[in-house]
Amino acid sequence: MDTIASLFSFITTPVSWVIVQFHTVYGAIFGPNTGWAWGLSIVSLVILIRICLIPLFVKQIKSTRAMQTLQPEMKKIQERYKNDKQRQSEEMMKLYKETGTNPLSSCLPILAQSPFFFALYHVLNGIATGSTIGVINKPLLDSARKAHIFGAPLAAKFTDSSDKVAALGATLTDVRVVTAIMIVLMSASQFYTQRQLMTKNVDTTVKTPFMQQQKMLMYVFPVMFAVFGINFPVGVLVYWLTTNVWTMGQQMYVIRNNPTPGSKAQAAYLERLTKHVTHTGKVRRRSEKTIVKALVAKGRDRNEFERKFINALNKAGLAAQADGTVAKSVAQEAAQTEDGVETTSATAAGAAARRQQPKRQSKAQRQTGPKQAGSSTSLEKSDEPQDAKPAAAQQTEKPGSGTRSKAQSGQRKGGPQRPKSPSKK
Repeated sequence: MDTIASLFSFITTPVSWVIVQFHTVYGAIFGPNTGWAWGLSIVSLVILIRICLIPLFVKQIKSTRAMQTLQPEMKKIQERYKNDKQRQSEEMMKLYKETGTNPLSSCLPILAQSPFFFALYHVLNGIATGSTIGVINKPLLDSARKAHIFGAPLAAKFTDSSDKVAALGATLTDVRVVTAIMIVLMSASQFYTQRQLMTKNVDTTVKTPFMQQQKMLMYVFPVMFAVFGINFPVGVLVYWLTTNVWTMGQQMYVIRNNPTPGSKAQAAYLERLTKHVTHTGKVRRRSEKTIVKALVAKGRDRNEFERKFINALNKAGLAAQADGTVAKSVAQEAAQTEDGVETTSATAAGAAARRQQPKRQSKAQRQTGPKQAGSSTSLEKSDEPQDAKPAAAQQTEKPGSGTRSKAQSGQRKGGPQRPKSPSKK
């Protein structure tokens, strides 16, 4: 064990120094010998390590996105060599090599934090055996051995004997209950993290060997944590439980805001984005602009969820732009322009009609108006020459007579006259 510890001395010394610095801060608040001071020191160590691994995590995301862009090519290879699995695997590996992608990139964070895990394990094992390691001297060693988390010492294990647990100032029941609960939580968080990656953030239209590996790891990793967890000290279980919870929250954030194309997470994301864009008429965040820009660049290669998003924008009178923004579509602008022209024409026509409407006349003007019009008409008729009248009219009408002819008096031409009413006799 000392040989292994010496091999990791380059990392155990910095890890022990970080724990001591955090313990100094939390010891001033909760007391130097309490489980809160030492437990929170381990949790703070996890957070610090994960913050340092964020650039590696970003690289992992980029590599994952590069794998996603290869999905159409992978699908073609599968369809072309569906009856030859060996040739299919060879073509997949050739594609990975040509594009410079690595299907095992998701394991990079685990590999990167493995040295810290081994260093922390040896630090806590030194506390359990009563040997100083790194910058943890004898007084700090005695303080750490007295620290308990819910009744279980930091250096105690599930497989420890009752005598060893009693030497640490605890009971075997407390140690096994606390360690069992922490092992179950650690395995459950690992399983849920892997499961949401497989069920929500994977393009189900393409089946690749990498997906089969991920599905296998979803069940293998929790079993490994459960098997090895019984040999981990309580402090190491605190470390792994904290890092699993961090990974789960970090992955939930990525899946919600940057999902894999063709996955269920993308369908939910585009549905939320559709509601927001159609309601406000704009894209609010840079990450959303990046996704809209990628959808526009895809063109006809869009999947079902992406086409549904574009169609929803078109129905709302919007169009996605190449820079990731949205604007009113050409048809919508033309309709608004036509509506404006029609409204303007209708307004002008109404104003012209109001201008051409005659002024309102008084009652006296309305009564005298027809007479004046009639007199003027008779004057115009009298000015006509006498010769212009038809000959029949000249023969029938006698000059100077004021009586009308029989035809004009209303009598019937030819035939018996209508008898008079008996009441007038």
